Amino acid sequence: MATYIDTPSRTFNEYLLIPGYSSRECTPDNVTLTTPLVRYRKGEEPELALNIPLVSAIMQSVSGERLAIALAKEGGLSFIYSSQSIEEQAQMVRKVKMHKAGFVTSDSNIKADQTLADLVALKERTGHSTVAVTDDGSAHGTLLGIVTSRDYRVHRMSADTPVSAFMTPFKDLVWAPQSITLTEANDLIWDHKLNTLPIIDAEGKLVSLVFRKDYDSHKEHPLELHDKAKRLLVGAGINTHDYAQRVPALVESGCDVLCIDSSEGFTQWQADTIAFIREQYGQRVKVGAGNVVDRAGFRFLADSGADFIKVGIGGGSICITRETKGIGRGQASALIEVAAARDEYYEETGIYVPICSDGGIVHDHHMTLALAMGADFIMLGRYFARFDESPTNRIFVNGTYMKEYWGEGSNRARNWQRYTATAEKKLVFEEGVDSYVPYAGSLRDNVGVTLAKVRSTMCNCGALNLAELREKATLTVVSSTSIVEGGVHDVVQKDGHTFSTP
Repeated sequence: MATYIDTPSRTFNEYLLIPGYSSRECTPDNVTLTTPLVRYRKGEEPELALNIPLVSAIMQSVSGERLAIALAKEGGLSFIYSSQSIEEQAQMVRKVKMHKAGFVTSDSNIKADQTLADLVALKERTGHSTVAVTDDGSAHGTLLGIVTSRDYRVHRMSADTPVSAFMTPFKDLVWAPQSITLTEANDLIWDHKLNTLPIIDAEGKLVSLVFRKDYDSHKEHPLELHDKAKRLLVGAGINTHDYAQRVPALVESGCDVLCIDSSEGFTQWQADTIAFIREQYGQRVKVGAGNVVDRAGFRFLADSGADFIKVGIGGGSICITRETKGIGRGQASALIEVAAARDEYYEETGIYVPICSDGGIVHDHHMTLALAMGADFIMLGRYFARFDESPTNRIFVNGTYMKEYWGEGSNRARNWQRYTATAEKKLVFEEGVDSYVPYAGSLRDNVGVTLAKVRSTMCNCGALNLAELREKATLTVVSSTSIVEGGVHDVVQKDGHTFSTP
């Protein structure tokens, strides 16, 4: 006979937080949102952590390189979508890793005897306006000069003009030795009013470049998430089919953390994928798994070696898994049970495995509820799809600007490997829809507002960090009428809408 769970499967909308005592120190400016990204042992620090508890979903309409760069600058992390070729995904990862660094290996290089036409073609290919001129045109050849957009005018010069005729020659450059620190390099940039500082080894060969804009960017984004080399952090999705080929390419591209992209993770295929990674790379390569909705699913993936575990099935705004297949669970109920399982696992083993709440977020306050219920961080699709930086176009629909948003389980995603498909590569049935979401502007502005709400609510609960929030939070189930009471009601708003209780 089937097992029955008699308690209702609940959503975030059915809960509210009860305010707790707030001390004078409980102000939003004092709240830290740092949270572990991967597993760690008791008494140790996690190898990877987030500065804000937000990651973007592994979706074509969400996580491209532009959004990954923007989110990392705010302290979060993107997982570049895996429903594309291995080469294309690895290239996206490389673009994020190359976007900003303290000491940047030059990827735009040219020889002195090449022409202006060659330079223009190189700029179009790489998008970079600063080009190193080396004896062999490589990133580590002998440095002969630097070319920037100020050194030439395409419409006033012949296309066959040699680069040597308009570059700034080495003798006129300010440069630094390989032994210089990043702080010293930045001081040199400011002292000499430079935009670019070449770093040279003892033989005169180019080692790297340091850019003024990187220093400025860091000051504008104090929570920026980066690695030891000051490169932005980025994740990538993988599947349980071509992982033997995809994982090595992503590791080579510089990817910081992987995540298995699947609507249901309590499977031997996920255990096999994790086992492959451990056999090939040990603990060096970090990989998350999921999704699960109960204690048994969490224990299975934790025992399999997952570095974090995603929670949620069917709660996404474009996901129709529940109505199509009849599987899933209310996101709040799933998260509460899995968080308890994580804490039990930590007590038993001394290993803390972070959990990621994936789906079910409609309003900003749902994020605070998810964090209070035990989520270490939250994966968001619809939320990020609305922003300038998401990969889709902004379009005008019925008098309103919208952005396209579709599920990885829709036919449009053509994500054949993740879902059951025919030999002709056509889905037997869909688990996602194709839709629009209201355009919302820039990621930075919106994330700033959202996190201001989270920090303010944490202060209402007397919590200055996420661990304190989980410890001090008191949650109450709300009735349908109290949900109505909590919104605008019994007034006539100035925009002409009338609100009243039913």
